[in-house]
Amino acid sequence: MFKELDPLLLSQLRLAIMSHLIVVREAEFGALREQTGAPAGNLSAQISKLQEAGYLEVEKTYKNNYPLTLCRLTPVGIAAFEAFYTDLKSYFDQNGGV
Repeated sequence: MFKELDPLLLSQLRLAIMSHLIVVREAEFGALREQTGAPAGNLSAQISKLQEAGYLEVEKTYKNNYPLTLCRLTPVGIAAFEAFYTDLKSYFDQNGGV
């Protein structure tokens, strides 16, 4: 039987954000925008959804007198991403691989 996948991570942009952060753990908003190619407004909305779920922490600060937004994974976000990956992998394992 297939496990239900986390609906929050089924969004291509949210999955891209999480995939990048699982590697680097923390990134500036500009780096995430560059990595995902998403418009700033859309990226901001998706980061907010991940933050509301407890998957990300968002810190607003300054760097050289310019606003800086930092996003970092929380332990809850790491666990959710790992579970999503394991559950998705089980779809392939149950069907004889890719």
